[in-house]
Amino acid sequence: MATFANIPETSKKRIVIIGAGFAGLVLSRKINNELYQVVLIDKNNYHQFQPLFYQVATAGLEPSAISFPLRKVFHKKKDVHIRMCEVTEIKTQENFIETDIGRINYDYLVIATGADTNFYGNQGIADHSMGMKSVSEALYIRNKVLSNFELALVSKDEELKRALLNIVVVGGGPTGVEICGTLADMKKTVLPKDYPEIDFNLMTITLVEANNRVLASMAEVSSREAEKFLKKRGVNVLVETRVSGYDGETLTFSSGKTITTKTLIWAAGIKPNIIPGIDPACLHKSGRITVDAHNRIEGYKNIFALGDVCISFADEKFPNGHPQLAQPAMQQGEMLAKNFVNLYRGADMWPFKYKDLGSMATVGRNFAVVELPWFKFQGLRAWLVWMLVHLMSIVGVKNRLLIFINWVWNYVSYDQSLRLIIKPKRKDD
Repeated sequence: MATFANIPETSKKRIVIIGAGFAGLVLSRKINNELYQVVLIDKNNYHQFQPLFYQVATAGLEPSAISFPLRKVFHKKKDVHIRMCEVTEIKTQENFIETDIGRINYDYLVIATGADTNFYGNQGIADHSMGMKSVSEALYIRNKVLSNFELALVSKDEELKRALLNIVVVGGGPTGVEICGTLADMKKTVLPKDYPEIDFNLMTITLVEANNRVLASMAEVSSREAEKFLKKRGVNVLVETRVSGYDGETLTFSSGKTITTKTLIWAAGIKPNIIPGIDPACLHKSGRITVDAHNRIEGYKNIFALGDVCISFADEKFPNGHPQLAQPAMQQGEMLAKNFVNLYRGADMWPFKYKDLGSMATVGRNFAVVELPWFKFQGLRAWLVWMLVHLMSIVGVKNRLLIFINWVWNYVSYDQSLRLIIKPKRKDD
């Protein structure tokens, strides 16, 4: 006998949204609740601001500063029901989803499950490296890096000490560049004060990228300036270099060369989070769900997909699909909310057109690269723009204030104040 999740029945049609990332959160906030009941599902009870995960990983921000309780977002919204659970299957013919808290019926379903770390089938790397696609993973990286410094402090084995102090980041996109730049800043200004007994000349930070340049999705001038800045800060940048294996101690490249390290951060790719039940014929070769111009999954009348999990070829300006970034996801959420009003009224839906607002990446203290539709710039001015844009994108005034205070303190004192090793404790410990 089926178990149903405890969700109030209503005469309004129900929209079930799976995922409270950028796309899912914007959509659920914009939907007209006079017309629809909304059920928002996520495995966490908070929204995570992914662009700042690296600052949690490097002890610059506390996890709560970039996380916001979902229920607080909807205090003033009626008929929005939040359920913390995991979806195990979609029954597209019967219009319901199976979750670990029971069955949930829907009139319309929106899949906004985002993406996870892609290890490209290499189980050794998956088992021994660290991804950074959640606050908890970022916190794990922080614990791991700081714990390795503590072990290096007491180690008498020079080879082990070097392995503990060697940090390798695979993936030269914004995440990889940002975390390497921050680690380089820490090596110069923070860590020697914390660990005066360690010779930080032994510490190496290596960025590995398979393409011929870092920030390959950005303009060549941005890539060149970012790489120059990283090298100036002491980061070893290896381009056109592929990783073939890692066993927790030795990182092996396809060329046969190796690096000994106890810390491998994997930022080399993402894969969509697909829920069983969607027809495999709807999946693109990249694994993403193919949608039409209205973000409706091809072959379904009442199921939509937003953000990183989907790909559309209906926008002539983006023949390879929209970039897997926050802005396309948020804009898709806004447009779909408007189209739900059109569906209610029996009107035609409007096609989604992505408005490219530009891209940016911070590379370290006082330096970032910014690409706007009309011009590109780098340096201190770009860094200030990066900070302002990210600060205003955070959900919640309190979170913005916390982040601003942390940033100001870190800048003035050259000292991140959150270098805490926090590990879970069991009752029997």
